Amino acid sequence: MVIKFPRFSYWPAVVLLLLPAQFLLAQATDSVLLFSYFKGNGEDGLHFAYSKDGLSWTALRNDQSFLTPAVANDKLMRDPCIARGPNGEFHLVWTVSWNDKGIGYASSKDLINWSAQEFLPVMQKEPTALNTWAPELFYDTDSRQFMLYWSSTIPGRFKATDGYGDDNYNHRIYYTLTRDFKTFTPTALLYDKGFNVIDASIYKAGQQYIMLLKDETLKPEAQKNIRTAVSQTLTGPYSAPSAPISGKTWAEGPTMIHHLGYWWLYYDQYSTHRYACQRSADLKTWENLSQQLKFPAGARHGTVIKISAEEFKRIKQP
Repeated sequence: MVIKFPRFSYWPAVVLLLLPAQFLLAQATDSVLLFSYFKGNGEDGLHFAYSKDGLSWTALRNDQSFLTPAVANDKLMRDPCIARGPNGEFHLVWTVSWNDKGIGYASSKDLINWSAQEFLPVMQKEPTALNTWAPELFYDTDSRQFMLYWSSTIPGRFKATDGYGDDNYNHRIYYTLTRDFKTFTPTALLYDKGFNVIDASIYKAGQQYIMLLKDETLKPEAQKNIRTAVSQTLTGPYSAPSAPISGKTWAEGPTMIHHLGYWWLYYDQYSTHRYACQRSADLKTWENLSQQLKFPAGARHGTVIKISAEEFKRIKQP
């Protein structure tokens, strides 16, 4: 369910003061969509593209990197995810390596100048873990903390689906909570419905939490598609997955934003080397707009957020 709110002009000033900054920004008419993504193998770092209508996207800085990766042995910056905190600060997490037990983290007030990059060893207590991929962030206004979540394979942990994915990978979704990115709750399992799952992305719509996810099953019948699951609470339990919403082309890296009255869903159709776009007013019926989508060539697995016109003006400066 998507809740529609009246225009701000009808709201008492005291109510506006109590609303979280990110909600006010999400409703602003001058907001700009910003897409963070990587190219190639993630060697050169963080790329940005922008759009106002959700369909025509233009790379910033001639598609040059805004932040060069500097942590972990492989020094990659794949699957970048940016979320805004309660004070307006931006927080970035990313995949640092194909095989590591942690992720990258940095923060910024303006998306241009970034803090020193850090390595967060979120799977350190799982000595056999193969990977820590596609991390994402969700800021929970109720508990005033971030949920950081990602996909990992722990060999032998879910034996029923061992061998059903690529190589030795048999992913599930894990999470931890933090207020300051210094201290974290113990890593815990977030999503396991008996299949290989990766690339989770979570949003709040009304009183429900919507999880986008990729069914990573390869055998005996390949799935490689995007589905949804729902929960009444951020940390679950989440429902069994919906039917696929991404069609037959293999897809990954789903991300979504509410803009101009619709939920806009973007995902990487990596087998055909192009991005896809669908939109929905109710998160049930989807309209495929992929043929109208104009996206930077070579963009891979990213996330979309909203920024203000003033923030965009600064980041667009050469």
